[in-house]
Amino acid sequence: MESILTKININTASVDELVLLPGIGTKTAEKIIEYRESKGKIRALTDLLKVQGIGEKKLKKIEEFLIIE
Repeated sequence: MESILTKININTASVDELVLLPGIGTKTAEKIIEYRESKGKIRALTDLLKVQGIGEKKLKKIEEFLIIE
């Protein structure tokens, strides 16, 4: 598994980029993109808690690797 060298923008990241996050698989990555497409830009990382498959623990693991732009 590749490691993340730079932070990724949660609002533009592809499935391939999202699966690099710890604990995020293809299905969850697709759900993040679906959420983004249906609800609009993610404005706060806590918005990710509304995505099925992401809870408080998972958010804690991935938030250091994410930026919002």
